[in-house]
Amino acid sequence: MFDFLIVGAGLAGCVLAERIASRLDKKVLIVDKRDHIGGNCYDFYNEDGILIHAYGPHYFRTNDGKVFAYLSQFTAWHYHQYKILASVDGQLLPFPINLDTVNRLYGLNLSSLEMETFFKKARQPVKKIRTSEDVIVSQVGRELYEKFFRNYTRKQWGLDPSELDASVCARIPVRTNRDGRYFSDKYQAMPRHGYTEMFRRLIAHPNIHLLLKTGYKEILDLIPFNKMIYTGPIDAFFDYKFGRLPYRSLRFEFETLDQEWYQPVSQVNYPNDYDFTRIVEIKHATGQKHQKTTIAREYPKGEGEPYYPVPKEENHVLYGKYEKEGSRLKGVHFIGRLAHYKYYNMDQIVALALELFETKIAKDAR
Repeated sequence: MFDFLIVGAGLAGCVLAERIASRLDKKVLIVDKRDHIGGNCYDFYNEDGILIHAYGPHYFRTNDGKVFAYLSQFTAWHYHQYKILASVDGQLLPFPINLDTVNRLYGLNLSSLEMETFFKKARQPVKKIRTSEDVIVSQVGRELYEKFFRNYTRKQWGLDPSELDASVCARIPVRTNRDGRYFSDKYQAMPRHGYTEMFRRLIAHPNIHLLLKTGYKEILDLIPFNKMIYTGPIDAFFDYKFGRLPYRSLRFEFETLDQEWYQPVSQVNYPNDYDFTRIVEIKHATGQKHQKTTIAREYPKGEGEPYYPVPKEENHVLYGKYEKEGSRLKGVHFIGRLAHYKYYNMDQIVALALELFETKIAKDAR
């Protein structure tokens, strides 16, 4: 008999399992259809001994000291500030767009103050920001939008930015200084021994049991439990009774090369060339020393393992029906990117899980 059945061995599921097991002394069963823990954060050493991210790069960063302190109980860190370049007009340019990007692209020598004037002239006024196209053209104008954003977004989402919610591109900053970091968060680091090792430590408590390569519906009538935490696709939970929520998926093409480095940074975006969106050389971020290197080309696609909820108004409306249905259930908590049909960063998932534990699960157990 388990106190909690947790569906999904990703961040939300494992954090909640650890809290419930260690703080409440309750028995937890984690079930996952995959053959590994860690969800999309899963990493492993390939046959050449290079640590790779199986489901694309996961750059951990946060401004939340509570989240960082919590995870630091289960991992040491390799501190690294991530940098990304974009291949545009035959040059590798800093991305997000900053002072160096514009100066190198156009052969200019603008100062930060002059950069403000440059953007002011380039911007297209938008009365009401509704779409991702609106976000970018209102910040940097049409030309930079076309060079850096439009085609990348089309490949990534299968939709034009004019068809996507503003939230997609609103996450990407535009800078007038020379800050070449992709993120500006206070804490930027990789688990020193990899994400999978961090997850192993998260769920090492004797009250936590793990069942892999198993769909949770297979064991519903076989293993008794009191409450459920569900982190999978919410439409699948309800057998798609209102219809399927659309997701974007990815295909990865890994290649190991007999050289120490392939590119100058961990990620190079290709907005306008090729069918892939980016090439990732994760060794830059993990800090691993190795004479060989492994790169991953990333190809977005419409079918397959769900990665990204598609942020369009009609999809939010459909999700709302499932959310309402879920709110009627007693003893079931929905949490995570797929259960909430919302793009979350890793630190946001951890924060949500800690909040759910403190405000509901621990409170109900008192």
